[in-house]
Amino acid sequence: MKKLSANVVICGAGIAGVSAAYHLAVKHGIGKVLLVDERAPLTLTSDKSTEAYRNWWPGPGNTMVRFMNRSIDLLDRLAAESDNYFNMNRRGYVFLTARPEQARVMERVAKEISNLGAGPIRTYRGGSENQAYPPRRTRGFESDLRGAELVLDPAVVRKQYPFIKDTAIAMLHVRRCGWLSAQQLGMYLLQQAKEADAQFLTGRVSGVRVGKRGIEFVQVIGEKDQMEISTRSFVIAAGPFLKQAGALIGMDFPVFNELHGKIAFNDPLGVIPRDVPLMIWTDPMKLPWAEEEREVLEGSDKTRWLLEEFPSGVHFRPEGGEGSQTILALWTYDIKPQEPVWPPVFDPEYAEIVLRGMSGMIPGLSVYLGKAGKPFVDGGYYCKTQENRPLIGPLPVNGAFVIGALSGFGIMASMAAGELLGNHVSGSALPDYAPAFLLSRYEDPEYKKLLQSWDATSGQL
Repeated sequence: MKKLSANVVICGAGIAGVSAAYHLAVKHGIGKVLLVDERAPLTLTSDKSTEAYRNWWPGPGNTMVRFMNRSIDLLDRLAAESDNYFNMNRRGYVFLTARPEQARVMERVAKEISNLGAGPIRTYRGGSENQAYPPRRTRGFESDLRGAELVLDPAVVRKQYPFIKDTAIAMLHVRRCGWLSAQQLGMYLLQQAKEADAQFLTGRVSGVRVGKRGIEFVQVIGEKDQMEISTRSFVIAAGPFLKQAGALIGMDFPVFNELHGKIAFNDPLGVIPRDVPLMIWTDPMKLPWAEEEREVLEGSDKTRWLLEEFPSGVHFRPEGGEGSQTILALWTYDIKPQEPVWPPVFDPEYAEIVLRGMSGMIPGLSVYLGKAGKPFVDGGYYCKTQENRPLIGPLPVNGAFVIGALSGFGIMASMAAGELLGNHVSGSALPDYAPAFLLSRYEDPEYKKLLQSWDATSGQL
């Protein structure tokens, strides 16, 4: 067996592990940081999302708003120093509704999140179609706009987005949001970490030795060798395999996984303008079917469910640079917990359902139904706690740490999460939100009371 040593061993080279390595090696100057993963970096789940970010988060409290604002601050700095290597933009998120009751909810929730520190609300009511509306940035990330435009005037909605279903009556345009290239962000962080003496090792962590003083060594099955890596610090950053990695040191993390998919399809007719923000339909809907299609679906127990009402949340964004016709679209209508398998398997109907949901939001897309070819389906797992907040910090085993349960917000949270993990490992000063992400929070009686009225969809699109 090959013998190695490292100051820190990180299990998992997704965006969480890579960010942790960056902060440990680059920001704290810790040498011999070793990232271990049996797959290429950032290929399991990190590059399978919309690659978007936002500071728009509900309570309880302002913890998630402060955490995400910090992460976006760090992303801004990284984009500035790298000449925007990972193509970060600040187009915003636009939430839309056609229901008066949902418009009222939108207004109430917007005020609540604004008061948590996400920025001011600028409201547009009836007769305000001639009121100046701040333009959206199609490129770049520099913007002084914070908060959101709350539009309760249907005429303004139609003026801004005439391709959206004409029943839309209200929208919320959140500004400190956008997207980036997760792969390029991760590779930039990894390259910086390597230049600061971090290394990547292809292999699977198969065992961890825990002695009286804590972590002693980590066993890895590599491509050609079995290795024993002497270390005092072991970081679990295993994404959807967090439970399996935790079991190596006797931990049973309170997490579960949901499968989330996305489709990519071409829009050669330009139904959707290329400069729009990420857009979300916040109403439940029934899929649009022709009468003949409805009769066929109604006739079988296996397909009748396709006629039922689907939950809210279908959303999309343009993908690619100049000349691209690609649209990324997502709709998580089934969030049952499941064990992760690789590669993930999606419902055969998933692409059809998402495209029809999109056409319910954007009627012009109906021209592609049955004619668009087979959209590309991809996706990954959200590893989540029951309240949809991450686990970051030390574990009961001395020298062991976790950075995980980043759910569907791993890309946007990666910089603040990696920074927080790095501070824990190095013994540096911690931000005041650090206790909110410790595993030990579940031992707090007051926190347990909060959990009774909290669920795993909190803050999720």
